Amino acid sequence: MLQKYMIKLLSIADFISISNAILGFLAIIMLFLNEIHYSFSLILLAMITDGIDGLVARRTKHSNLGEYMEAMGDMISLVIAPALFVYQTYSKDIIISNNNIQHLLLILVLTIFLFFNIIRLSSFHIMKEKKIFIGLPASASTIIILIISYLKIEYIYLTIILLIISFMLISNIRFPKPNHIINLIATALIIISILIGKQFNGIALLLLLVAIMIYSILGPVYIYKIKKQ
Repeated sequence: MLQKYMIKLLSIADFISISNAILGFLAIIMLFLNEIHYSFSLILLAMITDGIDGLVARRTKHSNLGEYMEAMGDMISLVIAPALFVYQTYSKDIIISNNNIQHLLLILVLTIFLFFNIIRLSSFHIMKEKKIFIGLPASASTIIILIISYLKIEYIYLTIILLIISFMLISNIRFPKPNHIINLIATALIIISILIGKQFNGIALLLLLVAIMIYSILGPVYIYKIKKQ
């Protein structure tokens, strides 16, 4: 009876949030199998489901578990899986080179990233506002670190970017919530990135990365100008 009651607590959006967590878990499994592109693709697919569950929740009956379910799903797919993705991508070369300092620094930076994401996701439903995000959205941070590690940029730049992103997650910087058109464009770029990966000189990945970087830099400027007006 208890199990049946628990299932009844869930809404359609909650099941989508669960699929988000499952995709993140499968992405981690792919890392253990050294299937980097599959892991990359599953994390991006999880990001799409993360957007869908919010859309479904607004259009259908939502449950009391929704906000907690979404945070748990995001923790796996948008934080833990990407952090392990970064570690798996860079740690092998570092271990081979026997550079213990770089190895420890990588672990430290990823721990900081995890720490700040826990704070952000735990407080998100409390600080949530209708038209803006306070702090860099977790989805934006995930796309940035996922692509730069997938493209294997220099280690030193990776650590710097990770630290900047980590502090932006819990900052008081305001970011605009994208409208439906921008979300559709972002989803299209994500799907194209999954399908072609690094082919064609990684043009799809670079376009998606540039789009997110523009949002991360110009978004707060836009909010500032609107507030000033």
